[in-house]
Amino acid sequence: MFRPFCAALAACALLAASLAPRAAHADDCFEQAGAYQGVNPLVLRAVAWRESKGDAAALNRNANGSIDIGQLQINSIHFPDLARQGIPHRALADPCVNVFVAAWLLKQKMVKHGNTWRAIGAYHSESPKHRDAYARSIQQILVNWGELQPQMR
Repeated sequence: MFRPFCAALAACALLAASLAPRAAHADDCFEQAGAYQGVNPLVLRAVAWRESKGDAAALNRNANGSIDIGQLQINSIHFPDLARQGIPHRALADPCVNVFVAAWLLKQKMVKHGNTWRAIGAYHSESPKHRDAYARSIQQILVNWGELQPQMR
């Protein structure tokens, strides 16, 4: 059941990457990927801002030796699973593929945690301390953009 879904994800991501010029299609990909996975495209945009300030060419090496690729900083821990689904890690340099994969990863967290801030934080880390801090940072970005009302504390 999971394999056909992943094959469809790979096909959609690679097709989306080939449909439009790179500079023009990255913004559309947030809407398309969000709709395809059932995740909020504004949350995806906020994650991209938090991870790389929207830099599609971002590449970072982490202290643990892993690497993060693209504007949504897809971590190399996912490379084996993505390769099994037909998505080579080099494809993550394409802004649209990067967004589609991030939407898929976020959706996996939503399946596990529900449509919650916990799921959004788990995109970054399952560790409660890091997860919750990350979720608050995404929430604050959305508040700063005028897309979310500040939470009363």
